[in-house]
Amino acid sequence: MFDIVARLTRPTPVRSVLAGTLLGLFLMSLLPASLDAARGGGKTEVLPVQTAAPAAVFLETTGSETELRRQLRVKNGVSALSSSVPGIRFSVAPTGSFGFITPRLLGLALVMQSPDLPLEQTPPSANAYEIHKLADGSGMLVGFVAADFKSLLTPSERPKNIRLGLYSNPLDKAPHIVAVPLVKLVVDQMPLKVDPKKPDSTVLLDMDLQGTANRKSSQTGP
Repeated sequence: MFDIVARLTRPTPVRSVLAGTLLGLFLMSLLPASLDAARGGGKTEVLPVQTAAPAAVFLETTGSETELRRQLRVKNGVSALSSSVPGIRFSVAPTGSFGFITPRLLGLALVMQSPDLPLEQTPPSANAYEIHKLADGSGMLVGFVAADFKSLLTPSERPKNIRLGLYSNPLDKAPHIVAVPLVKLVVDQMPLKVDPKKPDSTVLLDMDLQGTANRKSSQTGP
């Protein structure tokens, strides 16, 4: 009789293994929380890294258009696209390069909020706009503005949003060259010629420069 009772109350190997397994699973479930507590935090999700759009670049100097463009390219660290590429999309253009786009194609891309732009190695027209692709892959639109835009384009002084008229070429009233981030631009109209009678007349593109990025960016490529 005592032998039967002892066998009924003695832990069997199967029961011991099952109990050990359950205990191990329970302890493992507590491990992540313990590690998080040791690190001083309780969040385990990883948020994607977001790169801030570059600040606008304003050159205070004035001079010939050729010299101003050269100075801005040096400041932004870009060089011309390879002459072996007749036409290339911004998304696949190499970083640290610049190209050109006609006012019409630029206007269509910005109005339609297209994330990509077709670029040429040389200006397709005298009033073509210049596009810089910086080392981090972000895009900058180059143009000319009046002197009073300097304070508005300075990050420490600039209001959240400003209305900006960007000329394709320098004028007496717009002698300063600037580069503004494409992802912060909102455009609701096509560029307009300053002199409608001239096919290659300087054009004006009116836009809103936002305080934060508002468009999808095609910041990809090599």
